[in-house]
Amino acid sequence: MTRAPSSAAQWRVFTRLHMRVAALALLAVAPPSAAREPGNGITRPVVLPPFDPAARACTRPRGLRNELVFVQDNEREFVQGIARGLAVAASDRGLAYRVVRSNNNAALMIRQVNGLNAQKAGAIVVAPIDPPSLSPSLRRAIRGGAYVGAIVPPPATTILNAPQYQTGKVLAEAAAAHIRTRLGGKAKVVLLTHDNLQFLAPRFTAMRDTLRRLPGVTIVADISPVTVDRAGGHRTMKMILLAHPRVDVVLGADTVVLGALDALRQARKARPDQFLGGIDGERAAVAELKKAGSPYKASISLASPIFGYAMGRFASDWLSGKSVPQAMDILPKALTIANIAQYERDVADPRAVYADPRRRYSYLRMYGNICSDTRDRYLNFPWSSERK
Repeated sequence: MTRAPSSAAQWRVFTRLHMRVAALALLAVAPPSAAREPGNGITRPVVLPPFDPAARACTRPRGLRNELVFVQDNEREFVQGIARGLAVAASDRGLAYRVVRSNNNAALMIRQVNGLNAQKAGAIVVAPIDPPSLSPSLRRAIRGGAYVGAIVPPPATTILNAPQYQTGKVLAEAAAAHIRTRLGGKAKVVLLTHDNLQFLAPRFTAMRDTLRRLPGVTIVADISPVTVDRAGGHRTMKMILLAHPRVDVVLGADTVVLGALDALRQARKARPDQFLGGIDGERAAVAELKKAGSPYKASISLASPIFGYAMGRFASDWLSGKSVPQAMDILPKALTIANIAQYERDVADPRAVYADPRRRYSYLRMYGNICSDTRDRYLNFPWSSERK
């Protein structure tokens, strides 16, 4: 039994001791908050409500550098577009900004993110090379209070994705229309996939679903290039042409399809009636669309400078204690001669697009809310707005 204090001084000591015990007891049962490590985040799929820009602010992260770092997987134009958008947003918001390049080296990317954690970088945006191996490093960044934006795979405080099935379907339907009207309903098709990255697999499922409805279509190759860049597409297409000298349709990401076009031209097997189409709206693909007689017939834009700018804004908001989206869609746009001029103006000035709600809404959709105090609610599952 505890003896009662016998003097005023003893009462003060007694009171302080009991307050400390009570505080420790509260911490033992308190729900997750900024004062506690976020653990594994949300691991089971949930449907997120629309982002609420008026959500209340929370505690500003402390002990972090006012810095935004883009951890870039390689030099393909799509990710260079992300870097441009991030740079503009960082400049607008007074954030220090830099890029670290991993050059398709997953182990190097892990070391780079671990280094940023040690340096207390306030905000990281990453295009992951090998998501499972990078995940522990990103979780440590989130536990430390940093903003983590990820291009497609989890974990992240904000995940950027596209409605992947819809994206693939838009491209495949354009190819199917070409096959019916220009190729007499018959075509030998090459799919340059990313099926090794499960988060992008639905776009290629959509392509297969669409093309299998055409009885005259044969998919002669369905393969993932070793590297997702122009060189990877070039190497893969050279190999395919050894077995299938005539190819009518090539679909995939812009960067690998452009490499396939290089291989077709080198082999003198490029034809004006072919349909080469890609996803990402890269400048080189847009330039091909403008060329008379080019086999390149379509590019599905994902406007990377525009969503890069948005993620840079979120990074700044996060470091200011504001609530930001947990997830964001970038909507696919089929580029045509009729809309290319406006598209080029938009990606050249992402700040203006973001400032105009109507134009912004034509590219982006935002979902959920998260801030430093609620970072235990970070997404740690393959989020997609197409999931019901």
